[in-house]
Amino acid sequence: MQETASTPAAGSGLDLLDPALVRVMQETGASVGAVYLLPSGETVLRMALLAGIPPQIVAPWVLVPLSAPIPVADAVCERRVVWVAGREEMARRYPRPALVVPYQFAAAAAPITTGDTDRGSLLLLWPGSHPPQLSRQERDAIDVFCRHTGLLLQRAADSGRPVLAGAEPRVLPPCRSHNPRPGEALAAVDFAERLPEGCCALDLEGRISFITTAAAQLVGADITDLLGALPSEALPWLDDPVFEECYRSAVVSRQPTSFTARRPPDRWLSFQLHSNASGTSVRITPAPTASAEDTAETQYTASPTTPSRARELYHLLHLAATLTEAVGVQDVVDRVPRQIMPAFGIQALAVMTAEEGRLRIIGHLGYTTELMDRFDAAPLTSNTPAVHVLATGIPAFFATFADLQRAYPPATLQDNMAAWAFLPLTASGRTVGSMVLAYDRPHPFATEERAILTSIAGLVAQALERARLYDAQYQLAHSLQAALLPHALPPVPGLDLAARYLPTTHGVDIGGDFYDLIRLDETNAAAAIGDVQGHNVNAAALMGQVRTAVHATAGASPGEVLARTNRLLTDLDPGLFTSCLYIHLDLAHHRARLATAGHPPPLLRHPDGHTEVLDVPPGLVLGIDPTADYTTTEIPLPPGAVLALYTDGLVETPGVDIEDAIGRLAEHLARAPGRTAESLADNLVHHATQCAPRNDDIALLVINVPRAGG
Repeated sequence: MQETASTPAAGSGLDLLDPALVRVMQETGASVGAVYLLPSGETVLRMALLAGIPPQIVAPWVLVPLSAPIPVADAVCERRVVWVAGREEMARRYPRPALVVPYQFAAAAAPITTGDTDRGSLLLLWPGSHPPQLSRQERDAIDVFCRHTGLLLQRAADSGRPVLAGAEPRVLPPCRSHNPRPGEALAAVDFAERLPEGCCALDLEGRISFITTAAAQLVGADITDLLGALPSEALPWLDDPVFEECYRSAVVSRQPTSFTARRPPDRWLSFQLHSNASGTSVRITPAPTASAEDTAETQYTASPTTPSRARELYHLLHLAATLTEAVGVQDVVDRVPRQIMPAFGIQALAVMTAEEGRLRIIGHLGYTTELMDRFDAAPLTSNTPAVHVLATGIPAFFATFADLQRAYPPATLQDNMAAWAFLPLTASGRTVGSMVLAYDRPHPFATEERAILTSIAGLVAQALERARLYDAQYQLAHSLQAALLPHALPPVPGLDLAARYLPTTHGVDIGGDFYDLIRLDETNAAAAIGDVQGHNVNAAALMGQVRTAVHATAGASPGEVLARTNRLLTDLDPGLFTSCLYIHLDLAHHRARLATAGHPPPLLRHPDGHTEVLDVPPGLVLGIDPTADYTTTEIPLPPGAVLALYTDGLVETPGVDIEDAIGRLAEHLARAPGRTAESLADNLVHHATQCAPRNDDIALLVINVPRAGG
């Protein structure tokens, strides 16, 4: 491996921090160290320095938003040292990173500050054998590093030469106990060649930097083809998640790992990996087996009750993707069981949340409804494992019913299961429920499986938290939208009416699209449609004000209605613009007068089926210029005619000219079957939504003037 640090960006100043990172790692015994910097005014931490681990393993965390649920971000936001004692604690508190690196290690993150200014964060990792608490010496060394580095960063910034993080972290070379002389290096090679088994070394990037003749013969390749290559590249039969997991575990945990692999066609080899800061040593020996089933001595080979690591990762990735798509609580509880039960050999599952002092079952699979009804609404004061897990936030695993009964003597077997995992649903530091997984046979829960199941529960909890917020926001948006739009169109003699409103798919934002129909007298009515800029509460509130203003002035000429509404909006100065189309319908004389404020033109289908896009003199959108004028246009509206008023969501498609889209909508209206306003409205909406995905709300008002006796 190259013995110099990767070259920093010119003038970055990162070399000022190198000695301090090396010193704190030596004083604390940390195997991995990283320094994150927080550029002034930004909210994303950038990994600047890295030591003791290949950069590809930490690639997902080179950029860390301060809002991310991981230790380095929490250390900065909370201005304290964050200590994670091991894998199970990492799984409980930080499920997402625990799923990516589910290995045995301890971690500490500490904030780097000067006064009230956040400068960054220090991250240190230790092997899983580290004691459960940081020692005083380790805390002192971390404190000295953070204060010293904070001052260095402040002085560099004050001098106009701030220390900058590059696009990739600067990787420090490993610290060696001593550098061998040429004679020693040759003696080491001779020593390795004399061993009956094979030996090879991987550098910090995982590439083969040395391999003995015996090792090359065992793997069936030439030394020249192996040196400098990744094992999975030079030996395709090692391109397997089992090998990758074993290698990553050895590098992160600094604990020996092993696996058995089949070299085609039928040669089985055993690989033992030992890692430190300089790389990984691999011992290769013939395996005394001729089948995959005989490799159970390794920690990465599946047993009959434990799915393989590759399968676990496959299903976990699917679960993570599935949960990101779930939009409501019911959506989450419907998706979770079908994702994790087949992956982990689970026969039954139930999800529970705390509501009003009771534990409510919100979803289950594999259990009967009668049994769930029996346990539903259990008081939070009851002595059950599900309640205990909710109260403590600590998972509980029972390999047999005897184990469960020892912990809870009153327990009786009611579900015909043989083993259980009770997992807390914890998100944002708060346990909101519990999840029970049940197995129909005794199930010993290995340490790795416990950590993975706990991580899954954390992901489910976070998905439920987002889903509950979504449900609340959706209900609020739905209620507010329903309150602001007409509950029903008023009946108007001589008119057949239909309205449609379609919010953006999967959105909970409150749109500003609106429509209205106002009955003025026996033979006169007014129609309006509009679109307030934005999708938020302010847009909805302004939409309500526009509707009120139109109602208050309805009956005047269309141009005057828009002018008065415009003056009101400019006086309110909401900072939002509104398009609006207003039409006065004179049914006695079969005519209509209309004016527009920057709104898409209406469509008019004549009694003979010919359809045109009405050419209405454009007016300025409402809320900009209080002196704006709006021209009134008059058109005939004979029996058999149809007017279609719409918002731009019905016609706007990315990459398509809006005038072309309006023209195609007019052509479709001309050919649309059906004679009622309801059928025409359904047809127009179907046409628009089938043509292309929509990213805006749709409002539509269809006004049909039936023929006599029609």
